[in-house]
Amino acid sequence: MREHDGDEQQSEDTEPGPDFVEAGRKLFARESQFSTAASGTDHLPPMHKLEIAFAGRSNVGKSSLVNALTGRKTLARTSHTPGRTQQLNFFDLGGFCTLVDMPGYGYAAVSKEKVKSWTQLIHDYLRGRANLARVYVLIDSRHGLKKLDTEVLDMLDTAAVSYQIILTKSDEPKKGELADIVAKTREAIARRPAAFPEIIVTSSREKTGVVELRAAIAQLLHERNEEIPQ
Repeated sequence: MREHDGDEQQSEDTEPGPDFVEAGRKLFARESQFSTAASGTDHLPPMHKLEIAFAGRSNVGKSSLVNALTGRKTLARTSHTPGRTQQLNFFDLGGFCTLVDMPGYGYAAVSKEKVKSWTQLIHDYLRGRANLARVYVLIDSRHGLKKLDTEVLDMLDTAAVSYQIILTKSDEPKKGELADIVAKTREAIARRPAAFPEIIVTSSREKTGVVELRAAIAQLLHERNEEIPQ
């Protein structure tokens, strides 16, 4: 990551190679389109291409990040109201893989019963999806890891589901505060068995980290022997 050159700890993370940067650009230049939505495990689509899921607390910026990655302003519905995403939303990425925008966990302006239903759906999906290549767990860089986040990480570790931390809204904290959150987050995941060690710092508003995340996804597909654009 080079967006914060003064932060030596952040610069320790490995940058993607130029081949994967270009492959990531070509991958996300492909047409992205909504595929299907699932409000329960019985509505999940057949397991086909590799799936890459985005999880996080309500209003952490999942839908905004999906839109920034794909270059589509309204591919994923965004809202300032927590809990707007109420289903697992599947997006086909040019036939190469599927992006999954998950309901936010934690606070939402809906009934407790609905929140419980979403939480169960998230857990069932994460535990039982054989073609799930990685979960990107989005953490608000203003606040860092919270109890609900660590509970999700515990569940992913137990289920042996590979995941990587993405810090969102990096344009809002001061530089020193952001560096502190990055360091604390890195320390918190250091001994977690399913955690990918590198942290990606993003801002959907400023497009920070988008190139790096596209490249990381292209590299992941390559490592899983999936086709990537040439």
